[in-house]
Amino acid sequence: MSGVSKMTIKNSESGVIVLSLIQTIHENAAYLSEIDGKIGDGDHGINMNKGFTMCGQRLSGHPFTLSEGLAVLSRTLMEDIGGSMGPLYGVFFDEMSIASADLQEISARDFETMLQNALSGIQDIGNAKKGDKTLLDTLIPGVEAYSAALDSGKSFMEALVALRMAAKEGWLSTEDMVAKIGRASRLGERSRGVLDAGATSCWLILNSMVDSILALL
Repeated sequence: MSGVSKMTIKNSESGVIVLSLIQTIHENAAYLSEIDGKIGDGDHGINMNKGFTMCGQRLSGHPFTLSEGLAVLSRTLMEDIGGSMGPLYGVFFDEMSIASADLQEISARDFETMLQNALSGIQDIGNAKKGDKTLLDTLIPGVEAYSAALDSGKSFMEALVALRMAAKEGWLSTEDMVAKIGRASRLGERSRGVLDAGATSCWLILNSMVDSILALL
């Protein structure tokens, strides 16, 4: 991180954010499947790693902007991985790509729009809500904290730190929740005591993005 913080990141120079996401999911694939195996199908890490790895292969050797990288990641997840998470994360990254496609410089408020559109996109295709033990328990607090930080006059960097802290707290809170959505919901009280796999991957994704953007500021 440079000594003097910038106010924006360049779209053309931020493809590294996507590369870092790919590496993060690859490194945590076994962990995600281990968590998923406790109350789900046990394939979350496998499916996510497959999609992110394929995206990396498609991007390899080509220069790409953040928006372009997110678009390729979105298409790959929607078209090439199974389960419920492909469409959800596909929409997530698609909305982020669309929101930034025409931007040369991405400001704190631009990134807020990207996050909010991604959240809305996920909510539009599913019926989960906060407290149902899903990725939304990570995403909603993170986005809300980021927006609140900006509204209170905090910098891009400070808002990213707020996002990270709130998203982590939301992710960890899923351990004590009873699943209301998906296969795990059939377990009822037995789903309590285990972190949600989707909330975990969402935490890894948001944390990776925060790290990458902070390094660019």
